[in-house]
Amino acid sequence: MSALPFLLLLLTTPLRYVTGIGINYGTLGNNLPPHKKVAQMLQSTIINKIKIYDTNPDILEAFSNTGIDVIVAVENSNISSISADVSAADQWFTSRVAHFLPATSIIAIAVGNEYLTNTESEPSILVPAMRNLHSVLVARGLDRKIKVTTPHSMAVLASSFPPSSSQFALNLIPVMASLVEFLADTGAPFMINAYPYFAYRDDPSKIDLEYALLGNASGVSDPKGYTYTNMLDAQIDAVRSATKALGGNRTVEIIISESGWPSKGDSREAGATPENAKTYNTRLIERGDSHVGTPMGPKEKVEVFVFALFNENEKEGYASERNFGIFNGDGSKVYEVDLSCSFCSGSVEKMGVGSGARGASVWCVAKPHADEKVLQAVLDFCCGAGGVDCKELVEKEACYEPNKLHAHASYAMNAYYQMHGRNYWNCDFKGTGLVTFSDPSYGACRYPQQ
Repeated sequence: MSALPFLLLLLTTPLRYVTGIGINYGTLGNNLPPHKKVAQMLQSTIINKIKIYDTNPDILEAFSNTGIDVIVAVENSNISSISADVSAADQWFTSRVAHFLPATSIIAIAVGNEYLTNTESEPSILVPAMRNLHSVLVARGLDRKIKVTTPHSMAVLASSFPPSSSQFALNLIPVMASLVEFLADTGAPFMINAYPYFAYRDDPSKIDLEYALLGNASGVSDPKGYTYTNMLDAQIDAVRSATKALGGNRTVEIIISESGWPSKGDSREAGATPENAKTYNTRLIERGDSHVGTPMGPKEKVEVFVFALFNENEKEGYASERNFGIFNGDGSKVYEVDLSCSFCSGSVEKMGVGSGARGASVWCVAKPHADEKVLQAVLDFCCGAGGVDCKELVEKEACYEPNKLHAHASYAMNAYYQMHGRNYWNCDFKGTGLVTFSDPSYGACRYPQQ
């Protein structure tokens, strides 16, 4: 089956207005669609953020100028070298990430994945690695745009129930105290991979299925008076309590960096069915879009990254590990779940640039590999007959550095584009311009917008 139905299948359900959901894009499969097809498909859905598990250059290139934010990752095996010194972190950033900015909207770097509960980890090096990467971002004026964080499993907690008395595992408290301080100081979120499915699978006789599936109306009570209608909220608040138990007045945003339900499992994996997966992920998406908090944090919206986009047929472990995807490798849906979006489209014209939704803030930048002779002609035109005020590109001014043709042309092209009403044809420039929904501003250099 062609990957083309991948896009068409998403448009079979009623449209509704949503603010966007994140999804995990794993690639441990030998039958997955091309990255560009995936990027095009997601532009027509409510998915406006992806999280990947490396810095795959083909993915980063495919998602350039799509309006979809990307979280990249430092593999666990690379944390040790990055923790050694800032120069090692700078080398990693330069070789893995910098080339794709600003066309690809990279909003965070996840340092490792569940690193602290990996049996081969060295907990003491995690925060130094994160600090080194943050220093690299500060030096480049990118620390407001790109945050540094790390995803955890629920195993970092000594216990998760009752949520109000949860604490981190005793051996992790020193590194967690340092980590939470770093996140609070830099405005980065605390990421948790939370799976009610695993709790249900391991003890189905004691855990109510509807509670695990985010739908127990009667609820479960916490000794401090909180009532939980679903396990995910209880897991979020358990993390909230653990961070507060570290002391001080520092608070951090909590993000669900992974959560999902498998559609298939081994005979010993209770509850792994397409029906349960559909129920859980539908409710998870609705919860992520609902702007509601949790019993302990009712006003604190929790961002959600669904796990996962695809079934990955090369993952090891139980059968469920290969069946968390909403889509099969051929692009067909594993089960029906509504990813439709009333304001999304693959083209700028149809997205309604001034609609107040995803297209409300747009900029024009030069294509990453645009011909330099054409770019020079475009720059000369914009700063001359085009009427753009290019004083910010003069030496010692805010946008002079980096003193590169691509950067200067991007600034001038955007200024021209904004001056002339942000029509898509005003960002053509002989095929060298692209509209982006990611603010290309950096440091003190601010790209104008209407």
